[in-house]
Amino acid sequence: MSDLMTLWLSMIEWSSSHVVIPVLLFLHINDASLNTKEIAEAGLVVMIQVSIIAFVFRPLESIVPAEKWSDRKLTGIDRLYTLLMLFGLFPIFSYVVMSPFSHMFGNLDAAPGSGDSVFDLRHQIPWLDGHPLVLLGLYYLVYDFVYYWLHRIQHIVPWWWALHSMHHSQRQMSCWTNDRGSYLDGMVQSVILATVGIVMGVDLAEFAVLTMFSELMQNFSHANVRIGFGPVLERIFVDPKFHRLHHMKVDEERTWLHNCNFGQVFSIWDVLFGTALYGEPVRPTGVTDPVVDADNGRGLIAMQWYTLKRFWGAFRRPAGWRPGDVGFGEDYEPIPSSYRMEGGAGHADAAPVTH
Repeated sequence: MSDLMTLWLSMIEWSSSHVVIPVLLFLHINDASLNTKEIAEAGLVVMIQVSIIAFVFRPLESIVPAEKWSDRKLTGIDRLYTLLMLFGLFPIFSYVVMSPFSHMFGNLDAAPGSGDSVFDLRHQIPWLDGHPLVLLGLYYLVYDFVYYWLHRIQHIVPWWWALHSMHHSQRQMSCWTNDRGSYLDGMVQSVILATVGIVMGVDLAEFAVLTMFSELMQNFSHANVRIGFGPVLERIFVDPKFHRLHHMKVDEERTWLHNCNFGQVFSIWDVLFGTALYGEPVRPTGVTDPVVDADNGRGLIAMQWYTLKRFWGAFRRPAGWRPGDVGFGEDYEPIPSSYRMEGGAGHADAAPVTH
């Protein structure tokens, strides 16, 4: 074990000196507060993550597929999204954008009780400062709980659904699909979740590692595999069978059915708040709204552009702020779909299914 740790530390040192520092100098980023070894460590974690996706999750999709496709053409854009996010956008956001933002809350490395940060949970409960694993575990529970409610809001607020709908437009959901999404949506979500961590006293390096762990779990839950965790663990953790139901197309006979399984890593929130769905057969993924489904014929830049157009079409109209399931009409006007939400249940009416 000590040899592995020595090797790991050596890899971090080499990556910091030969990769991170040269890249930061090339980008003219000379912020002394950036810890290049922490960035190198996060980069190595990303390399491991991509390797697991490519050499573990992807082969599983061929061995035990949930759906069989004649080709995987539509998954290519998702792979590009994943590589771009993990090797570029996420590290930049975590260490360049969030670093100055975290200073708004004070010095998170100050000793408990110093008064340098009135927000840091470690300063409110000094015991946590000596038990970092407990703090991380507590933070992750709060992180996942906040994500669950954010995710529900993304589906019920029309202007936010306009952004989030790109993630759901994929007809061939795979292990690469998790990072397919609007960058504006991702930025808003990340700022909220990172703020929770900053307030609780989790430093940026820990936030990055936790987020990457969460990403890996989500890569697996999006994988096109017929794998479940069994009758007990599936009530606690999100597995691929559970999350695939969240991405299913609308069932025209049970139009409320797809509003389920919002959890990121822990399915327990869905169980507690009545949004868990189990026991359904494999269903096609994607959306029935042709305006959103058109994402499948676009490249990365076009997808971002048309998602922003959907967002602005909803955001600037009163209908874009009224909770409910919607599709998008002319000039991206939000149009109520075939049902309305009432405490997590749906009630069919005469309107056509558009979501």
